[in-house]
Amino acid sequence: MSLLPLWLLITIFAAAGTVVWFAGIQLSKTTDIIDSRLHLGSALGGLIVLAVATNLPEIAITVSAAISGNVDVAVGNILGGIALQTVVLVALDAFGKRGKDVKPLTYRAASLTLVLEAMVVIAVLAVVVAGSQLPSTLVFLRLAPAGVLIAALWVTGLLLVRRAGAGLPWHENGNAPASSRHQSGHRNRTSSSNPDASGSGGGTKMSIGTAVAMFAVSAVATLVAGVVLEVSGDAAANQLGVSGIIFGATILALATSLPELSTGLQSIKQGDDNLAMSDIFGGNAFLPVLFLIATVISGKAVLPSASATDIYLTALGILLTFVYAIGLIFRPMRKIASMGVDSVAVLCLYLVGIAGLFTIVS
Repeated sequence: MSLLPLWLLITIFAAAGTVVWFAGIQLSKTTDIIDSRLHLGSALGGLIVLAVATNLPEIAITVSAAISGNVDVAVGNILGGIALQTVVLVALDAFGKRGKDVKPLTYRAASLTLVLEAMVVIAVLAVVVAGSQLPSTLVFLRLAPAGVLIAALWVTGLLLVRRAGAGLPWHENGNAPASSRHQSGHRNRTSSSNPDASGSGGGTKMSIGTAVAMFAVSAVATLVAGVVLEVSGDAAANQLGVSGIIFGATILALATSLPELSTGLQSIKQGDDNLAMSDIFGGNAFLPVLFLIATVISGKAVLPSASATDIYLTALGILLTFVYAIGLIFRPMRKIASMGVDSVAVLCLYLVGIAGLFTIVS
């Protein structure tokens, strides 16, 4: 693909991004239906099914890099987009629901369960930073301690979130007053957001078989289009002379975050503000679990291959997640440019962080 002209690469990149966008909308709709029909609870729906599906491009790229032995590519792919995926919440806050009387996203979605999910992300990323300092020779039975601990933390987080979804020993089960009404941790059902309704709005019931089939097709489309995004984007960046690190942390990260953006906007449209945030936190907590898979495939300790920029972006992801956790607790009502003050803070910190990234690369 590197031999193709620049205009064609840009066209392919844009086309793949469009496919990812619309596939993400279908993933959100069908996940809602599957979750409701099979009674999975949104902890599983948001943190496993949807989070894994929207990160299929990253999974494919990581597995491919591990098979070829390019573990540094696997590390950069996993850590490069976590900060920007958190910034997706800024877009969801600004464009998810518009109106003078609409409260910020963290005010509407506030619950202790979401705070717990944010803490899981911070814990996992903290282990990433620590694990990057371990010797690369610390491997036993194709397993590295940091990867195993990350996977254990992720599973423990799922169990805790599932338990929190059944109820917390707090007022209103840990759901803030006047926040989005939701059941089993996150799910919000209203007559206007019937998960069984078809996209035509005619009230036709969608069978579980149809929902699963649509989910599978959308997942495959996300996977294929996501890989095309990565390959075409990398080739275009080389022709433009853009640093691979900068391009990967900005344009490519934004493109591969399109599934999270489209599913988040769809979730908010369906009245499920909590699932929109859960998908972002769930995806960010899940991505480092790929280090375990990459180590098993390659037989090498992957995390010690992390570069200074990888660790820098990981720290930035921790900081941005912390800001949103604070926002979920304090629930700021003030809005600036259609965003909550926490989203404004996250956007500013991200822009400053990217400016700092330029200084590292240069």
